[in-house]
Amino acid sequence: MLAVLPPGLLLAEGPDTAPSYSAASIVNSASSEPGLSPNGLVSIYGTNLSWGERAVLESDIHDGRLPTVLSGVRVYVAGILSHLYYVSPRQINFLVPANLLEGECDLWVFRQGIVGQKVRIRLLNAAPALFPQADGTLIATHADNRVITWEAPAVPGEIIVLYAAGLGQTSPRVSPGRLAELAARIQKVDDLEVLVDGEPVDRGSIYYAGLTPGSAGLYQINFRLPSHLREGSRIQIRMGEQASAALEIPASSRPPDTAATGAVSAAFNK
Repeated sequence: MLAVLPPGLLLAEGPDTAPSYSAASIVNSASSEPGLSPNGLVSIYGTNLSWGERAVLESDIHDGRLPTVLSGVRVYVAGILSHLYYVSPRQINFLVPANLLEGECDLWVFRQGIVGQKVRIRLLNAAPALFPQADGTLIATHADNRVITWEAPAVPGEIIVLYAAGLGQTSPRVSPGRLAELAARIQKVDDLEVLVDGEPVDRGSIYYAGLTPGSAGLYQINFRLPSHLREGSRIQIRMGEQASAALEIPASSRPPDTAATGAVSAAFNK
């Protein structure tokens, strides 16, 4: 049950109960490392961030947008209300407004009448990050949406889907906080590299890099794995000077089913 405080108690609060966090505790949600960007998924870690735990529900989404208030908690970036995914006393997950530009700005948390300190953060054009599974391997799917696991590994030459955060602005541009209704490619697609064991895949093997429809702040990359894939292969994405961590992909070195991969390739290129 969420804690709801009588309004009179708010007047008695002091600095020791205000939301507390620092610039160093504001990180990319995918990697839990520094690296923030417009339309990026971000986590704030601290204390007294909320009086209860609350994740966004379908009923919180109005006009296709995430809420800007959960349990009385708001997050401001450059003076703009951000859209929220989750709040708790020690963590907030939110979406950086997509209409912001690269550069420094202030961030602060507002909780039921109490304002936390302003901290200075820096937004990058892109801050690419991949999502890890609980065992540390890469979150990715086969073309039929099955999650790639050691029980259902990727194979050489297969087309897979990576899920990422922090790939920056898209074309068409996304409205802040709105769930993507259609595919929208990233603007700086020419800067994107997908590396397998440190070697970039052929650009012609990247079929799509952009927003994941039905979500906000989540990107996907559809591409063909190289023929030299092996057990223990690691995948990394890079945009300009910014790169994600390299994560292991559950993979088998057995030859691909050429008929199946050919059919999938044709479907992706329609």
